[in-house]
Amino acid sequence: MSPSEIEVLFVSHKYPPAIGGMEKQSFELINTAALYVKVHTLVYDNSEPIWRFFWQLNRRILSKIKAHPQIRVIHFNDGLIASLASFHRGYEHLKRVVTLHGLDVVFPHSYFQRKIIPRFNCFDQIITVSQATASAAVLRGIDPAIIITIPNGVDPIHTSISDNTGPGKDTADHMPVPIPYFITLGRPVKRKGFSWLMQEVIPALHGNFKLLMVGPFDHKPQWKERLLDLLPAQLSHLISLFLGHPTDQKQMRQLLNAYPNKIQHLGKVPFNQLQDLLAHAQAFLMPNIKVYGDMEGFGLVCLEASMAGTMVVAAELEGITSAITHNCNGLLLPSQDPKAWISQLQSMIDLPDHYTLLAQEFKKNTAEHFSWDIMARTYCQTFIDLCASRK
Repeated sequence: MSPSEIEVLFVSHKYPPAIGGMEKQSFELINTAALYVKVHTLVYDNSEPIWRFFWQLNRRILSKIKAHPQIRVIHFNDGLIASLASFHRGYEHLKRVVTLHGLDVVFPHSYFQRKIIPRFNCFDQIITVSQATASAAVLRGIDPAIIITIPNGVDPIHTSISDNTGPGKDTADHMPVPIPYFITLGRPVKRKGFSWLMQEVIPALHGNFKLLMVGPFDHKPQWKERLLDLLPAQLSHLISLFLGHPTDQKQMRQLLNAYPNKIQHLGKVPFNQLQDLLAHAQAFLMPNIKVYGDMEGFGLVCLEASMAGTMVVAAELEGITSAITHNCNGLLLPSQDPKAWISQLQSMIDLPDHYTLLAQEFKKNTAEHFSWDIMARTYCQTFIDLCASRK
């Protein structure tokens, strides 16, 4: 069966104009897959309430299939939308595929774990973005025979940030940039390990350096945070996980005040400035820690940092290990091991030229093994093989 014979309906509620790792993955998958198979889409574009999108989804899928009877495969972008689709009726004759990212497997709600996760076995294929996510799925009763792992991709190298001679003029004009500096990126949620890094590692380092932190951040408590603080701890935890609430902000605020000379939070920055900051950092740090009911499904930001020419130093934890291979395209350290992190980062402060050269080698390895095109072609081949099977 050739790719030209396959028509695929992609169903996603994580899609631009919303911004995030899953939105990026969904966008790149759909648009790159269109180079190899005929693509149809049902995506949430913020033009209606999200509940209405979910409520109308079964009917809209049936309408799309009626209008395009050659559709052979339906792909759902994550476990949340797959949970709803497992109750749909009317298109059981088609091959149904879902991608699981991590939290949509480990979300610690008892009903979800007992009643919803087993329903994922009704799908013809489960694609996980990392081996860690696959293991978590099998542990919860999903048939390993229907699971395959396809890592996410990363954008091509940006030539405008291909050297490490120093921050570009645009960055320097908008913010003071210390040299050298480490950088973190992401939402301030507990699993990212930001407050752990700020408290256990950064104060112990010596030399001329600073930790720059980039991403959404509220320097003062907002009403949602105050409301969640009033709820019972377990309920607050569930709601925070579901909404992606920044659970590490309170402790991070205290540590920012405690170490103003060593740590600076820049908040969100424009894309070009972010790329410039990444390209000229001493290292990108991803110090994830274990958090009950949460997990890092892949670690896409590690690949993005590596492609910017930055040395990646990350926790050897969960899906990060599917993105970073130690001494190949980054350095992996034990999670929550302050001695190991202090030793490695101090070495980078003391021997910057060595690690700058090593980062360029790691960048080439990342470019060779990860791309959105590789990911999309692997997905398409999976769809082809699935349609050719007798199952």
